[in-house]
Amino acid sequence: MPRRIRLSPSSDLSSFKELRKRYDSIREPKTICMLKIQDVLLSSVRTYLRRRGFAEILPPIIGPVTDPGIRGAKQASINYYGSRFKVMSSMILYKQMAIQSLAKVFAVSPNIRLEPTASRRTGRHLAEFRQVDIEASGWRYTDAMELAEGLIGYVCQDVHKKCAAQLSHLKRNLKMPRKPFKRLRYPDVVEYLRERDLEVPDGEEIPWSLEEYLSAQFSEPFFITDYPITARGFYDREDPNRPGTLLDFDLYYPEGYGEAASGAEREHTYRRVLDRMKRNGENAGRYRWYLRMLRRGVPLSAGFGIGVERLTRWVCGLGAIWEAVPFPKVPGVESP
Repeated sequence: MPRRIRLSPSSDLSSFKELRKRYDSIREPKTICMLKIQDVLLSSVRTYLRRRGFAEILPPIIGPVTDPGIRGAKQASINYYGSRFKVMSSMILYKQMAIQSLAKVFAVSPNIRLEPTASRRTGRHLAEFRQVDIEASGWRYTDAMELAEGLIGYVCQDVHKKCAAQLSHLKRNLKMPRKPFKRLRYPDVVEYLRERDLEVPDGEEIPWSLEEYLSAQFSEPFFITDYPITARGFYDREDPNRPGTLLDFDLYYPEGYGEAASGAEREHTYRRVLDRMKRNGENAGRYRWYLRMLRRGVPLSAGFGIGVERLTRWVCGLGAIWEAVPFPKVPGVESP
């Protein structure tokens, strides 16, 4: 049985006292090791993507709209010269804009998601986090999955080579993942969980607790594909040959660390996106610039976003995500 990590046993605020004194804990050897590994990790990500023809772009921080598919979290807003702008929860809509200029792009994108305080129990959620957002014109979702496999493998090799002392201090035996990663279909995963008397709502995302449980059954990273259309936002493309099924995926870390990345082919035609918005109950008027862009035409593309802090946590073998960032912002916890 793969090793199952130990998460924070409580979401009580008293469990997070040390985060209020981050100016002290940032000096600890454990944090220093994490930061050195994270530096190498980010450099590895950039090197791998550039070698495969990707160009780094600057991400947006605010905009008229942002990603609506954030699983119960709230968006943050600001008054932007009399208009209501959103702080980015994901730059996914902007990636489709960027590939009209450069065919392959990536960005290290900061995001704000005001998660419910109950998310503290997962050990995997922050209110402020960064993810590497990747998109490629003309790609299918299977191309994006292959890129994710290669990226994870390259990062692990580079960290293992350059950070052996830090991994040793953290007592982390980082194994090199083997390609290809196992691929599971969403319906099969739901059936597997229900056979074990675990409750999975019909047509929805896999609950956080079951993500951890499922991840703990594996010793290698793996994919889940073919999510139902009701589980995701309007921008993930429906399979034209399998109505109701999306051409998308989630990448999971093993050992109980849970979801690593989400990706998909993009709906890119005006009519299909508008129909999906209506079915999802979205106010299409808020997405004026995006719909105008689609009317003019954008290419088919695919990509994914992979969380920097979650990747750091898994590589370092840390118990909670707030240990994988220099200045953690845990939902509901006031800290520097």
